[in-house]
Amino acid sequence: MRSATRLLATLFVCALALTSVQAQRKVNVPFKDTTLKNGLRVITVEDHTAPVIALSVTYNVGSRNERKGRTGFAHLFEHMMFKGSENVGSGEHFVLVFNNGGNMNGTTNEDRTNYFEALPANQLDLALFLEADRMRSLAITKENLDNQRNAVQEERRLGVDNQPYGKSGEVQQELLYDNFAYKHSVIGSMEDLNAATVQDVSEFFKMYYAPNNAVMVLVGDFKTADAIARIKKNFESIPRQPTPPPVDMTEPEQKAERRATVDDMLARVPQLDLAFKAVPGNTPDFYALQVLAAALGSGQSSRLYQKLVKEKELVTSVGVFMAERRGPGAVFSFATIKPGVKVEDVEAAIYAEIERLKKEPVADWELQKAKNTTRRNFINGLQNSLSRAITLGQYTTYYGDPNLINTRLDKVAAVTKEDVQRVANKYLTDNNRTVVITMPKPKAKSTAAAMGQ
Repeated sequence: MRSATRLLATLFVCALALTSVQAQRKVNVPFKDTTLKNGLRVITVEDHTAPVIALSVTYNVGSRNERKGRTGFAHLFEHMMFKGSENVGSGEHFVLVFNNGGNMNGTTNEDRTNYFEALPANQLDLALFLEADRMRSLAITKENLDNQRNAVQEERRLGVDNQPYGKSGEVQQELLYDNFAYKHSVIGSMEDLNAATVQDVSEFFKMYYAPNNAVMVLVGDFKTADAIARIKKNFESIPRQPTPPPVDMTEPEQKAERRATVDDMLARVPQLDLAFKAVPGNTPDFYALQVLAAALGSGQSSRLYQKLVKEKELVTSVGVFMAERRGPGAVFSFATIKPGVKVEDVEAAIYAEIERLKKEPVADWELQKAKNTTRRNFINGLQNSLSRAITLGQYTTYYGDPNLINTRLDKVAAVTKEDVQRVANKYLTDNNRTVVITMPKPKAKSTAAAMGQ
C-alpha cells in the first residue's frame, strides 16, 4: 500500500519539470468590454476557430436575493423565462433553438441566474432576438405561473424529497448559515411556492430582470463591431430599472460545533457530511482552501482516499471541495460509509487527517498535484465557446472582473505550503464545524404485516 503511494509521489515529482514549463503558458482570452446606455454590460470574444456562437446572459439575482416567505423565486424564474414573451410563444424558445441546430438551458444558484444558447454562427440574430424579447416583455400570467409553479414543485419532489440523501443537503445548509441569504435552499419550499402571486412575480421580474442588472457574453465566430451593433439594436431600447437593494451576506463567527442526524428511508448506507464555514470566492484564502481541498480529498492519491478507502477500508467514497460564493463559502467533505462501519470511526479518521495537515506542511508533490488538478479542471472548462461565455459572465457578475478568466490561475499558482497550513488551522476547527449524519431508516411495517397476516 505504502509502496503504491510512494510510486504515485515519484510520478508526480517526475512531472514537476513538465509542469513548470506548462505553468509558463498563460491563459489568454481576449475580450472587449462594452456597456450600453441602459446599463447592460456586454463582453464579446471574437473566435473564428469554429462557425458557432455562444450567448450567455447572467442576471445578478439568485436565491440570496429572496426574502422570507418568498423563497424559490429565482429558480421559479429560470422556468418562467421559457414561457413566452411578446413575440415568442410558450415553449417556442426551445423549438427555435433546437430546430436551428443549437442547444440552450438555464441554471440558478445562490448568487446568479444564467441563460444560454449555443448556435451556428449564422443564427446570431435569432439568439439576440430571443433573449431581448423575454428581457423586454416576459409573459407573466396566472396560467404561466401556475404551470411553472407545478413544474418546480415536481422538480423538488424528484430531486430532493424523493431522492436518497436529498434532505441532508438542505439540513446542512440551514445549520451552516445564520444569515437568510444563504440559509435557505435555491429550490425553495412548497409553502412559499404555493403562496406566490402574479403581482409578486411581476415585481420580482421588474426589479431583477433588467438590462442594468445583467451581463451578456457573446463568444464565437463574428466580427466584434458588427456584433455590438446588433446587440445595441436588440437591447438598447429596453429601459433600465432602479438598482436592486444590496444583499447582506455577513455571517457571525461560529463559536461551537453544529450537528444534526437525518433519518432517511431512501438511503441504503450512512453518509457523513462536514462543512467548515470560510470566505468568499476570489480571495487569497479562497485559493489556498481550493488547494487544501484538492490535497486532502481530490483523487485517489489524496490523503483521505488513501487513508479511508485504501488503508482502513471504512468508506466507499470520500471527497472534499471548496464552494465558491460571493458571500462566505465553505469547505465541504463527504463520505459514503461502508455497511457495518461506525460513523464515529469515519469522523475520527477524517479529523485525524485534518490535524495532520495542520501540523505538517503538505509535501512538494502534493502541493504541485493540487495545483495541477485545479489548473486542469479550469482549463478543461474553457475548451468550448459556451463554457467560456458562462465563465466570463459569472466572473463579471460576481466580482465585476471579466479579466479574472486570465489571471485566476496565477492566484492559484501563488499558493504556498505555508498558506495551506495556515488556512487549515484558521478554518478547519472544531468550533467552525457543521456535521450532518444521514442514517438509513427502515420503512415502517404495515399493520397487517406486523400481525403476521
